Amino acid sequence: MGYRVAVFGAYGHTGRFVVTELRERGFDALPVGRDARRLDAFGLAYRVASTDDPASLDVALTGVDAVINCAGPFASTASGVIEAALRAGIPYVDVAAEIEANLDTFAHFTERARAAGVAVVPAMAFFGGLGDLLATTAMGDWTSADEAHVAYGLSSWHPTAGTVAAGAVSRERRAGRRVRYTGGRLEYHSGERDLPRLDWDFPAPLGRRTVLGEFTMADVVTIPRHLAIPEVRTYMTVDAATDLAAAAVPVAVDERGRSAQTFTVDVVVRRGDTRRRVVASGRDIYAVSAPLAVEATLRILDGRTRASGVASAGEMFDAPDFLRALSPTVTVEPVSE
Repeated sequence: MGYRVAVFGAYGHTGRFVVTELRERGFDALPVGRDARRLDAFGLAYRVASTDDPASLDVALTGVDAVINCAGPFASTASGVIEAALRAGIPYVDVAAEIEANLDTFAHFTERARAAGVAVVPAMAFFGGLGDLLATTAMGDWTSADEAHVAYGLSSWHPTAGTVAAGAVSRERRAGRRVRYTGGRLEYHSGERDLPRLDWDFPAPLGRRTVLGEFTMADVVTIPRHLAIPEVRTYMTVDAATDLAAAAVPVAVDERGRSAQTFTVDVVVRRGDTRRRVVASGRDIYAVSAPLAVEATLRILDGRTRASGVASAGEMFDAPDFLRALSPTVTVEPVSE
């Protein structure tokens, strides 16, 4: 293939999956990060760099075709790595699930990236990217819809240290407020003490599960970025949310380092009395972010894009075709309503 792709934050939990995915697909993976000792453990050529030192990032991205940022919290890293990518004139992809960090990327870099002719795709991961691809696919020939619902059925959720740190940054930026996308805009509010609970009928074999409403994820940034949908709501199974609060770390159970966690993502879009539904299932939300990010990088480098500058997954790529490329890692099925 010949493409050289830098992975910033390569020795983090998701970063390691991304390096492995790149190598298995024939890329020349270049681990990048602060810690030379941890980078050396890959047994590959690597470069030491930090967002605190822009010159080090410039050196790290010299001779590179693209960069994938896996280093959270992205509120601290995204801007610096995007700036370096713009200086180098190379595509940038990240796996940020932080709502505010993704908003910052769209707000601060849309015009600059378009002017520079550089593709920037934030949230190209399980949260944000996959939901957007599914919602775009469900829309089909619709140009607008009344509502989009994204329900996450996770068998468990043992967060990485990066997830915990990113959550803390987001809570601090929100000053404890909640966020939702309603009436065509993001709305921050104090809300009740507890999130509302409701039952969601996932397809078999998961079936009916109790979910938390207003468990807002990055889909509220990526989906309405390009789809005319004034109400975007996301939900999380209560059991998974309880695991998240306990903060137990993921445990590898196979040779690839994946956990036993399974997931179902159930996306429903509604226009009037008509509903369209697409469901994805797979294993390990962190591991599956690697094929999402790497497939995005390949499509940008090969010129298989539909937008310029900063764009979300569904806006940048042919969503149904992209989802087909994820098989068999992710199983996607339309569901008759």
